[in-house]
Amino acid sequence: MTDLFVIGGGINGCGIARDAAGRGLSVTLAEMGDLAQATSSGSTKLFHGGLRYLEYFEFRLVREALIEREVLLRAMPHISWPMRFVLPYHPEMRFESDTPTSKLLGVVMPWMKGRRPAWLIRLGLFLYDNLGGRKILPGTTTLSLPGTPEGAPLQPRFQRAFEYSDCWVEDSRLVVLNARDAEARGARIMTRTRVLSAERENEHWRVTTQDTETGETRQHLAKMLVNAGGPWVGEIIQTKIRLNSTEGVRLVRGSHIVTRRLYDHDKCYFFQGTDGRIIFAIPYETDFTLIGTTDAEHDDPSRKPECTPEERDYLLAFANQYFTQQLGPEDVVWSYSGVRPLYDDGAQSATAATRDYTLKVDQNGGAPVLNVFGGKITTYRRLAESALEKIAPFFPGLPAAWTRGKPLPGGDFPVDAVGRLVCDLRGAHSFLSASWALRLVRAYGSEAAIILKGARDAADLGRDFGATLTESEVIWLMDREYARSAEDIVWRRSKLGLRMSQDQIDELNDWMRARRGGASAAAE
Repeated sequence: MTDLFVIGGGINGCGIARDAAGRGLSVTLAEMGDLAQATSSGSTKLFHGGLRYLEYFEFRLVREALIEREVLLRAMPHISWPMRFVLPYHPEMRFESDTPTSKLLGVVMPWMKGRRPAWLIRLGLFLYDNLGGRKILPGTTTLSLPGTPEGAPLQPRFQRAFEYSDCWVEDSRLVVLNARDAEARGARIMTRTRVLSAERENEHWRVTTQDTETGETRQHLAKMLVNAGGPWVGEIIQTKIRLNSTEGVRLVRGSHIVTRRLYDHDKCYFFQGTDGRIIFAIPYETDFTLIGTTDAEHDDPSRKPECTPEERDYLLAFANQYFTQQLGPEDVVWSYSGVRPLYDDGAQSATAATRDYTLKVDQNGGAPVLNVFGGKITTYRRLAESALEKIAPFFPGLPAAWTRGKPLPGGDFPVDAVGRLVCDLRGAHSFLSASWALRLVRAYGSEAAIILKGARDAADLGRDFGATLTESEVIWLMDREYARSAEDIVWRRSKLGLRMSQDQIDELNDWMRARRGGASAAAE
């Protein structure tokens, strides 16, 4: 018997599992694929307050997210770091027509005809700077663009910009590190494990799972169920748990494109379109630029989200309104897409649908279930705390919240100490290049030294799979971070797929398959 059975290995499921295990609950988590395989690896990779949500008057959500930026930055300085965002201004910037701010301004200033005045943007940035009690990140400044690195890649018509702070996060690694910490605190993490059914039985849940690789089925008993299925949360309610629920989820696809590096500085751009929408252009994996995102309805969670040609062209056209260098389809080296499982609040458009989370407990007919709707990466830790508040009445004596200020694996060093860790790593292993050492520290933090322990030259790390990926690192990822295939490693635990050939990826997959086969034979 387990206290909590969590369905879903995305950021919400793993965050809840970590928090619950740290409070002494026994936890089992089942993920039908790889950790972060769906929504949690398809984000724009930002810890941000959501500047544009101020236009929807979602002040509580923005304030919570702004506070969390710095909490999380301290807990994971290896996989999250501050970034400055440049917001070029021009008089034709417009609101989306259905935002509360647009409607209000239309009444009091009808001559603006939906345009965003500069003073209103500056007011929004003032609120953004101060709603969350900012301590680490610098505040907003105003830039004159001509003759500056920030202005160099932009069209000459942009003369002025506002610059503010937000943070980057390696989303897939965030999920894996939460799962690892949950497991270290006693949770059982099962990947490639599909939930076939969950039935109430004598005040507990009987959950039937199937290993998607071997076909083996198992029975699990749990006092409470947590449905953190992301895009599948509604399907789980209807077909696995079979509840009568009026709560629904709205699936919104966000697509991104990646190009070769478009400019020479390390700041991001926040672009506003004439249609009222916004996109980001972000330095990505040193040699690339990430551009996104779209907001499109996605009606079927079983249909893998992909960046459509229409979405690609929309993002290219949007960026071309700002950059001097004009981009075409041939400039896109990679694209990806994720489905956001937003709580269905009845909003008219996908863009307007709330990004806040909703937690619902159902105990009609016996054992309780917590259904998790919506949420965003920035507020995942607070969502987990809120989930435990909902769970607490069913487990008397549950300890208080504990995750604030507790680092994730590898994150036990100061926010400004990445450079020191890189120097220490290169000092201990002289064969490392600066870029190789930085990649390892940005992925593993203080644990990078464990992966390299005892290596006097690159040959000591075993087989070289390409792009600085070695056998020692692959073994770490398989044994410590739940990786089962090359895709898990080169597109989720890292983005080395951008630098590796398909032949190299195939060779990695074959090697991993052979190692897993050997381990299975040894276990028998």
